[in-house]
Amino acid sequence: MVRDGTNSTMEYVYAALLLHKLKQNITEDNVKSVVKAAGVTPDDVRVKALVAALSEVNIEEALKAAPVAVAAAAPAGGASAPAGGAAPAKEEKKDEKKEEEALEGLSSLFG
Repeated sequence: MVRDGTNSTMEYVYAALLLHKLKQNITEDNVKSVVKAAGVTPDDVRVKALVAALSEVNIEEALKAAPVAVAAAAPAGGASAPAGGAAPAKEEKKDEKKEEEALEGLSSLFG
C-alpha cells in the first residue's frame, strides 16, 4: 500500500531503527530506501529532519533507556509483587522517573 502525503513520523523512526539494528549508516539515502521498500513515498523534509536529529543521539543509549525495556521486564499476568509482600515504593518511583526521562529524550527528537 502506497500512502502519499500521509506519512507519519513513525515510518521514518522504524527505518532508522532497522538501519541501526543492521549496523548500517543512518543517511538520507538509506532511510529513503527503507521507507520506499515498505511501500511509502518518502517525504524529503521528514527524512532530513530525522537524520539531522539522530546525528546527535546515541541510539544504543536511547534504546536502553526506553520505557519498552522496563515494560518487557515485568512478569506476565500482572504479578509484580515478590512472595512475602509488596514491591518497594522506591523502586516504582525509580522506574517511573526512568520512563519519564526516556520519553523526554525521545520527544526532543521530534520537537
